[in-house]
Amino acid sequence: MKRIMIFAPHPDDDILGCGGSIAKHTGRGNEVITVFMTSGESGSLSCPCDELMAIRENEARQASSCLNVKETIFLRNPDGYLEFSRDNLERIVSLIRSHKPDTVYIPHNLDANDDHRVTCKLVLDACRRAAGPWFRECGKNTHEVRTILAYEVWTPLQQVSFVEEITSCMEQKLEALRMHASQIKYIRYDEAVMGLNRYRGIMSGKGDYCECFQLLKTGQDLL
Repeated sequence: MKRIMIFAPHPDDDILGCGGSIAKHTGRGNEVITVFMTSGESGSLSCPCDELMAIRENEARQASSCLNVKETIFLRNPDGYLEFSRDNLERIVSLIRSHKPDTVYIPHNLDANDDHRVTCKLVLDACRRAAGPWFRECGKNTHEVRTILAYEVWTPLQQVSFVEEITSCMEQKLEALRMHASQIKYIRYDEAVMGLNRYRGIMSGKGDYCECFQLLKTGQDLL
């Protein structure tokens, strides 16, 4: 069994970027934990932030359950104002040292959304720190993440170094994504990602539907 940790800037980014890969991981008996940097409470003009936070966290739990994710963690940073800060770094280093993931998934560093880019920078730095003999306050047992993959959400990757064929899991991915009903009703993310994954499948020649990644670090078989 491998341990996988997904870092998502907002609820639904995990499904959009790597939902098919998550389903493949859990289907093979790997343990998946998803960490949500924010709770997406700014994603509506009609719903108060505190109410939307509760709604979106519940949607994230349901979607994660659909993919058989073991645990969801909500760090509850302010949506739209995620900061590269000492507090966030310490929290992520502590999570990595305590959960000891083999593989980490993050958004890529050129995504159009600020929270996505900050998540990438935070987690990459936290992975480096978690492996070193420093930062006692984050736990005494160091841990090196062997594989780091960057996924695409708002901005498609310009350079792809790893392709995961997800045809058998595409319906499960869409089912999980549609549980984010508060967001789907405004923007048809399900149709968008189905088109992207179909395009990736055709253009890569790997299958009907694929997810694409930047392989930032590798030290093991990926799935």
